[in-house]
Amino acid sequence: MKKVLYLLVFMLSFSSCKKEEKQEVEPEKKKESEIRFGYKLDDYNVIQDTIKNGESFGVILDRHHVLYPQINDIATSVKEVFDVTKVRAGKPYTILTSKDSTQKAQVFIYKHDKINATVLDFKDSIVKATRFTKPVKTVEREVTGVINYNLSVTMDSLGLKPNLTWEVADIYAWTLDFYRLQKGDSFKIVYEEKFIDDTIHAGYGKIKSAVFKHNGKKLYAFRFLADSIKGKAEYYNELGNMLRSQFLKAPIKFQYRISSRYNLNRRIALYGNIARPHKGTDFAANYNTPIIATASGTVIESAMKGGNGNYVKIKHNSTYTTQYLHMSKRKVKVGEYVRQGDVIGWVGMTGNTSGPHVCYRFWKFGKQVDPLREKLPTAQPIDQSIKPRFLEFIAPLKKQLDSKKRAASKPNNQTDIIATK
Repeated sequence: MKKVLYLLVFMLSFSSCKKEEKQEVEPEKKKESEIRFGYKLDDYNVIQDTIKNGESFGVILDRHHVLYPQINDIATSVKEVFDVTKVRAGKPYTILTSKDSTQKAQVFIYKHDKINATVLDFKDSIVKATRFTKPVKTVEREVTGVINYNLSVTMDSLGLKPNLTWEVADIYAWTLDFYRLQKGDSFKIVYEEKFIDDTIHAGYGKIKSAVFKHNGKKLYAFRFLADSIKGKAEYYNELGNMLRSQFLKAPIKFQYRISSRYNLNRRIALYGNIARPHKGTDFAANYNTPIIATASGTVIESAMKGGNGNYVKIKHNSTYTTQYLHMSKRKVKVGEYVRQGDVIGWVGMTGNTSGPHVCYRFWKFGKQVDPLREKLPTAQPIDQSIKPRFLEFIAPLKKQLDSKKRAASKPNNQTDIIATK
């Protein structure tokens, strides 16, 4: 009898435990539908693709069961917002189609870049075209590095993209000869980086400040808006002097070497070792490297002629003229106005030359001179009435650049990128 009683108690206890276990199991939550570009994706078939060479807007929609009369109506309806003839190969797009048997396209999303897209909605009788911009988070970052070879290689080793390197080169183009950077020179840059969804790189923003340590000197650059009416910020050093000068130091940004200087007594073995004046400065660089105007002015010559090969000549004012020889090809025409830093041609070997380079010639009052020895005019310093505000503005930025605080070192004595929100 006792055995039966124990067995009954055990069975009741086990049954009770099973009921408790069932009560503890929560029902599975229904997964929420993903929403993109304002559409609930569960309501459509989602097709993501990239525009191929030779494909047009019409070809793509026709493939997804939209008839050409409707395609023409769509193109006409949205032309004020989006020109469908300008879709480009390589650009990604998304199509939302109906889930019924027709699987007809109802929405076309053209992605201009990581941030911007155009959405064409033609599922109803009224066609809608809207611009879509993803939310972008801007983060302030700082990076420090030590030159082991050149700026480009160093920046690349830190995981930075080339457009940031070019921006730095633009800022320092008037004050720093990148060819003369030495192993052990260092820099620190405070800049903005943009992100989508906190993790996807979406480009760079402003470079707020920077410093290069070169030949024992600190070369500062601070971005400052001195004239709120014109609304263009410039870069100044710690004394309030503008970094931008009237002339750049070189007609090539930074990947070059000076292979031959201005020399009126140069002797050339090719011509029997007789003295033949060299009235230019040769900047050797890779074939097809862009050549830039060292100052703004009007193109007065653009031609192919004898030993000069392809060349461009620019008149800047009544005092100064510059000339650029041996181009592979020219980009500008006579009479065209070019701005400082504009690409006017590409490095080549046309005319009398033994290797790819640009011979840079410089005239002052009609006489060729050595630009590396000339004391060239600089841009105006910051106005004295604004200077107190400028000094107050740069004080925390200079403190940040001078700070010894740094992240743990990386291989090759490179410093980590430090990000701050």
